[in-house]
Amino acid sequence: MTREEKSIAIEDLTAQLAGTNIIYVSDISGLNAETTSSLRRACFKAGIKLEVVKNTLLAKAMEASANDYGDLPSVLTGNSAIFISDVANAPGKIIKDFRKKSAKPVLKGAYINSEVYIGDDQLDALATIKSKEELIGEIIGLLQSPAQRIISALQNKFAGSEEEAEA
Repeated sequence: MTREEKSIAIEDLTAQLAGTNIIYVSDISGLNAETTSSLRRACFKAGIKLEVVKNTLLAKAMEASANDYGDLPSVLTGNSAIFISDVANAPGKIIKDFRKKSAKPVLKGAYINSEVYIGDDQLDALATIKSKEELIGEIIGLLQSPAQRIISALQNKFAGSEEEAEA
């Protein structure tokens, strides 16, 4: 790879990193072609971009990025692939699902909304993170619950008053 090609690759990776707040770094080496294809297909269906990257180029892109990736560049050894997503828990769920059949992919680390997670032991926690939409839904449900109880109580009160008035 020429110096110019490396420079272009770093710029592309930097642009990809700037466009997202959710990045998982994993090791998918050793997967056979069929398993790799099915992983790529699952990622595509979930709206996740999966890309095998050179560690040095990704480290330089992280360094050039406005985001603070903390210790995440330290996990860039061996073979690395990045999962880029709009939903925080989607890559974690896909990795966890694939781990039922195989020992790979192995999670090296993740960057989610300015938080850095290092190590494969973080996979369970990352797979259960609630998405922004799920959290908003829960908050709306919690906010609606007291109002619904008040409305129900008022309706019962007025229904009882109308029955007494009719009698």
